[in-house]
Amino acid sequence: MKVETLRWANNKLEMIDQRVLPATFNYLAYDSAASVAEGIRSMVVRGAPAIGVAAAYGVALEALRLSVLLPPVRGKVGMGVETVNTSTPSLTLPLHGGGDGVVDFNSGMEAGFTVLAQSRPTAVNLFWALERMRRVWQGIATQSPGEIAARLLAEAHEMLVEDIRINRAMGAHGAALLQDGARVLTHCNAGALATAGWGTALGVIRSAVEAGKKISLIADETRPFLQGARLTAWEMVQENIPVTLITDNMAGHLMAHGEVDAVVVGTDRVASNGDVANKIGTYMVAVLARRHNIPFYVACPLSTIDMSIASGKDIPIEERAADEVKGFRDTHWAAAGVSIRNPAFDVTPAELVTGLITEKGVVMQPDLNKLRALMGMA
Repeated sequence: MKVETLRWANNKLEMIDQRVLPATFNYLAYDSAASVAEGIRSMVVRGAPAIGVAAAYGVALEALRLSVLLPPVRGKVGMGVETVNTSTPSLTLPLHGGGDGVVDFNSGMEAGFTVLAQSRPTAVNLFWALERMRRVWQGIATQSPGEIAARLLAEAHEMLVEDIRINRAMGAHGAALLQDGARVLTHCNAGALATAGWGTALGVIRSAVEAGKKISLIADETRPFLQGARLTAWEMVQENIPVTLITDNMAGHLMAHGEVDAVVVGTDRVASNGDVANKIGTYMVAVLARRHNIPFYVACPLSTIDMSIASGKDIPIEERAADEVKGFRDTHWAAAGVSIRNPAFDVTPAELVTGLITEKGVVMQPDLNKLRALMGMA
């Protein structure tokens, strides 16, 4: 993927504004934990791995801001890049200055961790990344704020590079599962735009194509935020990988007519028993795949596996704004006054998962014992 979903430039984190793709391609620049949290909450960035990397940079940015090495800058910072205004009272965090410097820095950092943790509840990579950054901070807590900020930024850089390396490894393992000429259905967007680069589910497709296989993709549009139509289709078109867009309710028809050979999706959290939380509608695809004897694969880095929860019933499911279901952007088609539900994710039981594709290999028919062994807990 030639486009960088997240990048460090001009002492800021820049992220593609995925809310306006494919009509507009634009980077937004972020300079604090509060602004990154708002970027995550408003879905400028989305996808579990990308959220985790963004949160890591949010921690580093807050350390830089609090150490006064990086004063906030407002306004335009270059063609196609807009610095996000972080002056919203509920999200503004204290800027270090005056008083006890160590106390100010520590309290500001804690506030930064808190606002990032509250940005989205389902993607476990967010909390994994924050915990990793906290361990780094605690390990060098006696150093100066400037030294801490530099170390945290280096860790965020490493997490970005590491995510791409992991995605490449997953892609290689997953590509081996696909036959030459396979027609693969995916749901939502688990590509480069959902990660630091390459992608999880789409990384499998990219790796298979890179290996010389002729693979074609079928992309569910993924209501109501249209990540499949707007993002997955856009990524594949950029790279000349054959892609066909369908509405979500067409998947069963294509399966019944023998037009789907495999399903590959991503995930935001995997429970210890192998249950998988992914974008709403994934469960229906998994049920249809089982009905038609089509393999259903889930591409996930180890950081997405949450061994602290017993099953998918324990995964918090985010409910988003009703406006997302009423219509899209400025166009509304729902009847005024209608009641609306908008769960952003659903849970696919482990019994419907043919295999989990990870950087360590593929776990077929995942269960507690297999995941414990995978995570080195057996």
